[in-house]
Order: sequence, then C-alpha cells, then structure tokens
Amino acid sequence: MNIYKLLQLNRKIKSHRIKFLGLYMLHKFNQRYLAVNIDPVMACNLRCKMCYFTDADYVKTLKGQFKEDELNQVAKTIFKRALKLQIGCGTEPTLYKDLVKVVELGKTYKVPYISITTNANLLDEEKIEALLKAGLSEFTISLHGVHKESYENFMQKASYEKFHNAFKAFEKLKKQYDFKVRINYTFNKDNFYELADFFKHFNGESFDILQIRPIQKIGNTEYNDFDLDSIRDDYPKLIKDIRTQCKENHITLLAPNNIPKNQSTNASSLIFDYTFCYVSPQKFWKDGFDYNNESFNTYSKKIGWSKQLWSNIFKSEKELKSMANRLNYEIEFN
Repeated sequence: MNIYKLLQLNRKIKSHRIKFLGLYMLHKFNQRYLAVNIDPVMACNLRCKMCYFTDADYVKTLKGQFKEDELNQVAKTIFKRALKLQIGCGTEPTLYKDLVKVVELGKTYKVPYISITTNANLLDEEKIEALLKAGLSEFTISLHGVHKESYENFMQKASYEKFHNAFKAFEKLKKQYDFKVRINYTFNKDNFYELADFFKHFNGESFDILQIRPIQKIGNTEYNDFDLDSIRDDYPKLIKDIRTQCKENHITLLAPNNIPKNQSTNASSLIFDYTFCYVSPQKFWKDGFDYNNESFNTYSKKIGWSKQLWSNIFKSEKELKSMANRLNYEIEFN
C-alpha cells in the first residue's frame, strides 16, 4: 500500500463531505481507516532543542512503558482498524526492548503499512534488519541539521557519525529488502539555508522521501525562535532547487509551497482528528476508553462515533475546526 498516494488523493478530493461519507462507510462496515500512532515507551535518548524533551518539567510527566500483556491487548483492541501503524509519535521507540514485537503484532493483525519514527542514533545494521524481517514498511527519520555542527547542536546528545552509519545500512539493505526511508527535516531560520547542501551529505540511494517542514511551537522548548519572516522570501527558490534535486534522485518530496504566515487549518486536514489514534502507556485514543474491557466498536457506539462522522457530512468547513495545525504538503512523485 502506498500511503503517500493516499495522502495525495486526500489533497485532491476537495470536498470534506465526500471524505466524511467515506469515513462513515468504512466505520459502519468495520473497515480500516485509522492511523494508529503508538509510543511504546515514554522516553528519549536525545534532547533536541526544538522538542519538548528539553522541558525538564514536562519530561517528568512522561512515565511508563507497555508490558507484554498490555501491548497484546492494545493490538487486539485497535490494530484491526489500523490502515497505518506509526511506532513512535512523540518519544523514541528504539529505547523499547520489544520493538520488534510491536512490528510483529502489526503484521499479525495485517496492518497494511507499518512505520517507525526515530532519531536513528540507536540503530545499526543488525537492528534495522531485524525490524525489516518482522515486517516493517518504513523508517521515518528525524533530522534538524544537514551539517555536523548544526545537527549536533540542535539534536543534543546525538552523533552525526552514528546517524550517517544508519543511512549506510539503509543503502545496503535496500538491495535485499523492500522498504522506505523517509527523512523529516524541521527547519528554522538557523538551519534553513544548509538545505541547499542536502544531497552533498545524503546519498539518494539511501532514502526515498524527503519532508521539509517549518518549526512549530510544540511546548516549552529550548529553541523558541519561531519567527520565519527573514527566510520567507528565500524559501520558494530553495525549495525549487531541492525539488529539482529530488527529481534527479527519484525522491518523493513533501513540502509546502510557501511558509504559512499564521497557523491555519486546511481542507485536507479536516478529517485528521477522526483518523488519528494516539496510544501510549498514559493514553488510549480518547479519554474514558478502557481498552482492557472495551472493544473499539463498543466504545465507538458509547460515544456516538458514527453519528459524529455522519453529522460532519452536513457541516460547513467553518464548523469543522481541526485541533491540530496541519500544513498543505505538495506531494511530488518522481
């Protein structure tokens, strides 16, 4: 299954009414439509300056990891409705000792697409191959700097050498396994211009998708300069050059055409809150969902989920306010 073509289709379908009708039908007929995002362990090995893990007070609230029986129950309750399983959403999944089992559970419940979001510093060829053998579809890699100096500055406790060793392993294993590697580059005014050197440091044979996204406020982070006005005018030209290089290297590019001037929602994001399912040792989808004693269908019926989906067909875009700020990404296949 090509998740990126589904994202592209979501953008092409402009009518939110059609989208919610589709979700309603999928829900009523017990089909898959959820993007299940699971944090199996509430910890991280790095302290990235643009991440809330640099907020000591907030980190104190992040506790716990799934035990084996809990993980099995999570999978039993929700994985059958997952179109995509994203392992690692706000924490570092490679710290979880049974990470391979999470992937295996996804395959057991026939989740079509399984991805891991990681900073890659704890990955080596052996660990990567074990995850691929378990059935992993994609590695999504967080990156905050192209050059060594900025990378290790923004991603504190990280090693530029270990990071690139993981990509060497990706390149090698791509000759044997069918999987995707996606790089998520978060830029600010201090690491933006080095994007021009991206393909001088990263071999196009080692990854498949490049996502470029502007910094957003996600908490009390150490780096807190969110003003992008100084680079706004230069953004289109640099992205044009990146787009050309991506085409030459057969890389799928995900990037907004322009830096948004203010936080806003868009038509493509209106269904986000109805397809995004977050699971961690501290939370299961929505408040009040006792996943140990309730099935997805039982809880959905209790909260009138199908009625919500149906009623959204008849609401205007103004009435449908997404809780999350989702950017319009132009998805280009090469």
